[in-house]
Amino acid sequence: RRIGDLEAFIMTFDQDANYDSPNFVWFRERYEHFIYVDRVVVAAHARGRGHARLLYRDLFDHAQSAGHTLVTCEVNSDPPNPASDAFHAALGFAEVGDAVIHGGKKAVRYYVRRI
Repeated sequence: RRIGDLEAFIMTFDQDANYDSPNFVWFRERYEHFIYVDRVVVAAHARGRGHARLLYRDLFDHAQSAGHTLVTCEVNSDPPNPASDAFHAALGFAEVGDAVIHGGKKAVRYYVRRI
């Protein structure tokens, strides 16, 4: 339930999700137990208020409470997204791989953060 404007949200799945995203599958092939961040969206008018950082902090707390030790995500490398790279590095994510997907139309870097 929501009242008022939606300023930000995070969409996540655990390793058992029935999800065929090539990025999710990349992690499932390499890690047994994890939370995958599919997307974080912050409305343009709400950027710079710390919403994404708060969403991740809540996710880390929830993941740890549920017994998870690993949070995963990907960031575009082509087209590049240096702000997201810096943001995830500041949160403690480490790069663990990369891939070219969607028939060469997009490249991504894969990140993990241990909890």
